[in-house]
Amino acid sequence: MARSTWMLLTMLAPVLLAGVTDAPAEGGFVRLRPGELHWTDIPAGLGAQVAVIAGNPQVPGLYVVRVRFPPHVMDPPHWHPNVRYVTVLKGTWYAGTGTEFDPAQTVPLGAGNVMIHPARVPHWDGSATDEEAIVQIVGEGPGTSTPTDPSAPGWVRVAR
Repeated sequence: MARSTWMLLTMLAPVLLAGVTDAPAEGGFVRLRPGELHWTDIPAGLGAQVAVIAGNPQVPGLYVVRVRFPPHVMDPPHWHPNVRYVTVLKGTWYAGTGTEFDPAQTVPLGAGNVMIHPARVPHWDGSATDEEAIVQIVGEGPGTSTPTDPSAPGWVRVAR
């Protein structure tokens, strides 16, 4: 995710996490249905949204988030300090690797596909077509995001 995502999560983490832990079921289980997720707009994300499922990406420990990419919205090359496991839940998510942003060089991954982001390896991703994509990311915090080009916008509209 782009730097703006993590800045948002830092500011809103207590609010986002409140819905996850409010009412555990018997034995401490938490059940969340898709309609119960608290989606939050990512500032300057061109309509992208994030929902925290568990944990807190800003502190040490396991976290789970979902990111909703609207059609034709991607984030430019960036990297994360820790490995992340991304599962495509809906739509087709397009992922590219390296420091040169070129949506034509992405690999389309449909629902059910998994991509493992190695720590500190530049990549970019999002929706490159007319459909939204939703991914679930599991990682070890703190889960910061560092752009390879700090002057680049955090999110980009693309046509593939």
